[in-house]
Amino acid sequence: MFTGIVTDIGTIAAVERKGDLRVRVSCSYDTATIDLGASIACSGVCLTVVDKAPGEVMFDVSGETLSRTASGMWAEGRMLNLERALRLGDELGGHIVTGHVDGIGTVGTVEEVGGSHHVVIAAGHELAPFIAPKGSITVDGVSLTVNAVDDTPQGVEFHLNIIPHTAEVTTFGALAKGQAVNLEIDVLARYLQRMEALRGKS
Repeated sequence: MFTGIVTDIGTIAAVERKGDLRVRVSCSYDTATIDLGASIACSGVCLTVVDKAPGEVMFDVSGETLSRTASGMWAEGRMLNLERALRLGDELGGHIVTGHVDGIGTVGTVEEVGGSHHVVIAAGHELAPFIAPKGSITVDGVSLTVNAVDDTPQGVEFHLNIIPHTAEVTTFGALAKGQAVNLEIDVLARYLQRMEALRGKS
């Protein structure tokens, strides 16, 4: 369980094929405090620490994960938003995030407005019912508030405001048009959709 509040930016230092993809990520965490088997969200993907060294953590990324996450995100040199798992008593500063990617979005617009950045992301029809104005969404592991939503023939476009602090402490400082991003919908929206579907069958 996570909150979508990024606590470090890691960099993929090496990638090796060992059945699954073994990814070595450099970070500023004190890895002595990270147990093997611990969960860390990597740009919105919950992964298990399988090995570690000072300043580095290693993960195995399965073929299933590769097929469901943004293209290019597991390449050497790629920066990742990192968040360690929520612990009992921690402040819930964002919203409840599971670290399971629901779909891939594409960045359509990035423009500076009043010092912040106005970002528009397009997603498919399967996610459209779960994205609402003033609702929460996780983009590459970052908890954000949706400012506005536009339905389109291809699905949905939603608008975000990225303040300078968020751009500084996440990978969003380098966000570019056409970039693929991992999306996780609000878990509450998921349950509400399921309840509505069952109500229609009763």
